[in-house]
Amino acid sequence: MTRRGRYGVPMQTYGSIIPGGPTLARMLPRAASEARDPPPSREAKRRLAVVRWHEGHGWRVSLTARHFGLSRSTVYDWLRRFGQGGAQGLEELSRRPRNVRQPTWSQDVEQAVLALREQHPRWGKDKLAVLLRDQGHTVSVSMVGRILARLKRQGRLPLADLRDPWMGSRVQIRPYATRKPRDYLPQLPGDLVQIDSADVRLDHEGHTYKHFSARDVVSRWDVLGVYSRATAATAREFLDAVIQRMPVPVRAIQVDGGSEFKAEFEEACRAKGLKLFVLPPRSPKLNGCVERAQRTHKEEFYQMLDPPDSLEELRRLLLTQELCYNTVRPHQALGQLTPQQWLLASRERG
Repeated sequence: MTRRGRYGVPMQTYGSIIPGGPTLARMLPRAASEARDPPPSREAKRRLAVVRWHEGHGWRVSLTARHFGLSRSTVYDWLRRFGQGGAQGLEELSRRPRNVRQPTWSQDVEQAVLALREQHPRWGKDKLAVLLRDQGHTVSVSMVGRILARLKRQGRLPLADLRDPWMGSRVQIRPYATRKPRDYLPQLPGDLVQIDSADVRLDHEGHTYKHFSARDVVSRWDVLGVYSRATAATAREFLDAVIQRMPVPVRAIQVDGGSEFKAEFEEACRAKGLKLFVLPPRSPKLNGCVERAQRTHKEEFYQMLDPPDSLEELRRLLLTQELCYNTVRPHQALGQLTPQQWLLASRERG
């Protein structure tokens, strides 16, 4: 019989004691599990960085919450989920309700609604409900509304072929742009870039230039451009400049309903795989970040500028303003950091 517990001495005919053996035995199942898990998502990596920072700075929840701008309850929740499931425990949980409401109508009623809507594409749920009752269906106005919403989500509702009766032309329907969903909340640089254009007059002769500003709503990084006209072609050219000069990948664009942000601009967003959000009419406050950028560059650049001799000279001066804004000018919303400093600090935080 061998001596018990002595490292390197055979205990059985099939093994020996090694230093740290019990600890390794406990770690192996978890390591094997993590090896089988899929790689963490971007959001899980962000949360994991918060946990690692917390571990390296004294395990102080209040300090971690202040450093990352989170609530204490959020930090506690992420720590609990990491302790229970590791990095996979930090993945976003499904927001699907436990109990999903099932349709309370028959297929016959749904087909009847679809048929009537195809026949009368400009009629709403109130009028369609009256016609359905005349056909012998027992429906309420709210039920018809839910059916129409379901058909729209499924892409089965026909789009009305509209014409302007005064101009004789077709009313344009945006083929790609959508309204920004309420639950789309930009959290990382590049998640949402707002773009806007404005008229700029630099001389007494009334000559007008078209100034474009693009602002990343998270890092406040700006890209600026100026053109002789505001067309879809110039807006598309500015979009290329935004993608080239933004220090982070752009994932979504938000614009107002101006004509320069249609046609070629919209097609360019689709071709580049960028989400394109269009504001509702008369709602500039929803583009507040870039509206503030327009005011800043008007007051700090254009109002202090002697009229340039050419558009090329104006563009050169505007690039200098863009560089100064992003790398020299402290920004109050960023804790008096420049956008460049803020981005570098955020990368160091993980």
